[in-house]
Amino acid sequence: MKKVLLFCDPGIDDSLAIMYAMLHPNIELVGIVTSYGNVSRKEATTNAAYLTWLAGRSDIAIIPGASMPMNEEDLVFYPEIHGEDGIGPISPPNNFQFQTYSMDMVRLLIEKYRNELVIVDLGRPTTLAIVFTLFPNHIEMVHSFYLMGGAFFIPGNATALAEANFYGDPAATNFVLNSAHNLTLTPLNATQSAILTQDIVNVISNNKENNYSFMINDIFKYYYAFYKKSTPGIPGAPIHDLLTIMLVNDPEIADYINYDVKVIEDADAKGMSYIDYRPASKAGKTKIAVKLHYELFIEKVKSIML
Repeated sequence: MKKVLLFCDPGIDDSLAIMYAMLHPNIELVGIVTSYGNVSRKEATTNAAYLTWLAGRSDIAIIPGASMPMNEEDLVFYPEIHGEDGIGPISPPNNFQFQTYSMDMVRLLIEKYRNELVIVDLGRPTTLAIVFTLFPNHIEMVHSFYLMGGAFFIPGNATALAEANFYGDPAATNFVLNSAHNLTLTPLNATQSAILTQDIVNVISNNKENNYSFMINDIFKYYYAFYKKSTPGIPGAPIHDLLTIMLVNDPEIADYINYDVKVIEDADAKGMSYIDYRPASKAGKTKIAVKLHYELFIEKVKSIML
């Protein structure tokens, strides 16, 4: 059983990743650390708590993290992609109440699951960088790290050069990339191919034993509507964060290369990730997913969501 502490900013694709983790028989979600990104920290925290509540899992610790990047700038959220509240047209009840925990809960969870805990970060790496600085000795007890972010030799999605998570806080990203051990990165190279189509979503939505079936079709349609405008002809919507959580248990879904990754912090190319890909360059410590095995990806999605 994989013990996973999830950092995220739900967000539609984050929400689908949470659903997948909650339903997976070999993933135990022990906590969710929320932050700004797709939506504000407040909305992200409420959404994470709501999704755990729908599954009857009030035992999962909800931990609010960073509300802004390390280098404070005007925050930009993405209601046209994720909806005003973050889960497309779905909103938690107005009177929804839940408990949250302080950042010290991260330390306690690392201690509890020493050498077993897997940290997966689907959002801006600001909060994870803070954890590295708060608990440097405890970080050594973490088994492995998975980050969604970056784009190599392909266009970004936040700018022509940069992927949104790395663009959101390049300083924190560089800190994490330089500090993390046993790190797997899922950039746009792999995640942009992790496409769910309406046919697949229809099958999942018709499974009434899934606690989330009532919302999946609505949030997919909202998400897909954006991609049909931004990427004409695309057959479905890429669920970037879902692929990242899937690789924890099924790494064979993707092919990888190993290089050290850096992110540009200067304004003109802010957030651009790069590796030294010259023929004489040496292999690095970060495992980077570069190619998705699509049929296997869909097979795994169906097996868990159904």
